[in-house]
Amino acid sequence: MDKKIGFIGCGNMGKAILGGLIASGQVQPGSIWVYTPSPDKVEALRQEFGINAAQSAQEVAQIADIVFGAVKPNMMLKVLGEVNSSLNKETVVISIAAGITLDSLAIALGHDRKIIRAMPNTPALVNAGMTSVTPNALVSPEDIADAVNIFRSFGRAEVVSEAMIHPVVGVSGSSPAYVFMFIEAMADAAVLGGMPRKQAYQFAAQAVMGAAKMVLETGTHPGELKDMVCSPGGTTIEAVKVLEEKGFRSAVMEAMAKCMAKSEQLGKS
Repeated sequence: MDKKIGFIGCGNMGKAILGGLIASGQVQPGSIWVYTPSPDKVEALRQEFGINAAQSAQEVAQIADIVFGAVKPNMMLKVLGEVNSSLNKETVVISIAAGITLDSLAIALGHDRKIIRAMPNTPALVNAGMTSVTPNALVSPEDIADAVNIFRSFGRAEVVSEAMIHPVVGVSGSSPAYVFMFIEAMADAAVLGGMPRKQAYQFAAQAVMGAAKMVLETGTHPGELKDMVCSPGGTTIEAVKVLEEKGFRSAVMEAMAKCMAKSEQLGKS
């Protein structure tokens, strides 16, 4: 990718994007500029990745073809407003702040700006992220492809309309928490059966990761994959029966519905 990339802010998620981008070879470290209010943090990133340490957010805005807004959501609009006049006309601004709409970003940056709203999730920190990419009408197909490729450098990414943001929050942004609870519960049961705690987490987590990989790589319906594990009169179907009796599916669906409703409420505030 023959583009200069800039980061304004670089917390955990920003660092995940930065690391994935460099590891993929899409962009060389010398084509990346980073600014955070902490000079020590920028210097640490320069030493770790070989990127350019910018002296200000405005410097990043002036140089970069693609600018990542990677500050906290409560700071995003203020920071973007401060660099607006430093951006080039064709610069693509990518916000990774949860809950901030394209309209709000356009008010801060101007309605003539190319803006992408992206939502990565925390597994991005281990190169297994899932990111939604939502561009405004001014972003070209080439710019969209560049953004998707960047996010695919540390996981998977798909273009979605802004109307789908709330389902994205429920099924991707917040869902690692539900999965962590499921892993913890399975490990607790294994401990109850006598397995050491550390080993129980390893077995439970690997099972979840492997099952997810089967869904993604085989393209087989999850219900069919479940049926493959359930032998007639066996142990698995016994466990499935209990989960159905306890309302496992409906509990997950209700939890996600509440999550989506909260996301919608926060988006209006």
